[in-house]
Amino acid sequence: MAFHEVRFPASLSFGSVGGPERRTDIVTLASGFEERNTPWAHARRHYDAGMGLRSLDDLSALIAFFEARSGQLHGFRWKDWADFKSGLPSQPVTFEDQEIARGDGSTVSFALTKAYVSGPATYVRPITKPLRDSVRAGIGGVEKFPQSDYEVDHTTGIITFHEPPEPDAPVTAGFEFDVPVRFDTDRIAVSVASFQAGEIPQIPVVEVRV
Repeated sequence: MAFHEVRFPASLSFGSVGGPERRTDIVTLASGFEERNTPWAHARRHYDAGMGLRSLDDLSALIAFFEARSGQLHGFRWKDWADFKSGLPSQPVTFEDQEIARGDGSTVSFALTKAYVSGPATYVRPITKPLRDSVRAGIGGVEKFPQSDYEVDHTTGIITFHEPPEPDAPVTAGFEFDVPVRFDTDRIAVSVASFQAGEIPQIPVVEVRV
């Protein structure tokens, strides 16, 4: 499967329904206690692209995007309006939003991540599709700057510094990001009459591992 570094129109993804899915295997024992396990280290997100359509022009744009991706064949970027920043949605991105690593004096490349914290539990999500020109980074509480101090691969989410951070220095970053997805159907079924009457087609989109 090829991945197209193009974003589904953000105006159409706004208003879509979706979010993360987890997979949990549950075995109930004879005693009534449960054993729970998961084969997934990371959640997989699902969306409905049809919910953002508001006009026939929107429908036309979606069909063009669907055809250019050959249905399920090629992946693409998706803006999740509920979760697209390294910090709070209402706050601007800062270079101290996320601690992504600690320096060891030799490593120069680090993967962008986002931590989800609730009580004693923390989930660290890999971020592989940062938005171009949105990444801000720092070392040891001091902001660094793109081109002069580091480079970002916006197709993988890897940030590479020109000089290795000092041992135990916190490496921090802030960014906006997209979700890598594909269409979860090879067929779009909609009639103009039903669409004008308010019937919205279901067009499932699912996150892919990249």
